[in-house]
Amino acid sequence: MAHMNVKAQVDQAGVFLSKVATEMNGFLNEATLSSMKRLNPEAEAYYCDILNTLRKLAVYSEDAAAVCRKISQQQTFPQQAAQQTLHRIYHQCIEEFFTPKKDTWYEDSRSAYTGKNSIVFHHEVSAEIKRLFSSLEKDFLVMREELEYTTSHQQMKMV
Repeated sequence: MAHMNVKAQVDQAGVFLSKVATEMNGFLNEATLSSMKRLNPEAEAYYCDILNTLRKLAVYSEDAAAVCRKISQQQTFPQQAAQQTLHRIYHQCIEEFFTPKKDTWYEDSRSAYTGKNSIVFHHEVSAEIKRLFSSLEKDFLVMREELEYTTSHQQMKMV
């Protein structure tokens, strides 16, 4: 039974990450630093950090989606590799979305109570960035919930 649950999570994660990569790459193909600087010219370094973090997330998402597809297509389901992949997805993609290493934005833990988006930016950002995060946030929340148990369970087994 656990085997089927992990396989379903790998399939779900693969679909989710493909969507994330497509949306982020679409945004990044259109976004320019020049257009972002119009909002606040003094925040150029901040806008560079946003774009760099989004590029990193897009690459992580594309790579992880490809691994999910490869795992799902194997004749014999590799349970251990699948669990390790889900663990990596949780830490590289999900956690990086909510709390990027460069602290470019942060998650408002009270958002569930206020009904607002959970991602808060340190400076004013364009409507396009707000739309991108708004469109991805719900799916990231769902995926985080799905993978939290698997990830914590795997960590307990390692200890």
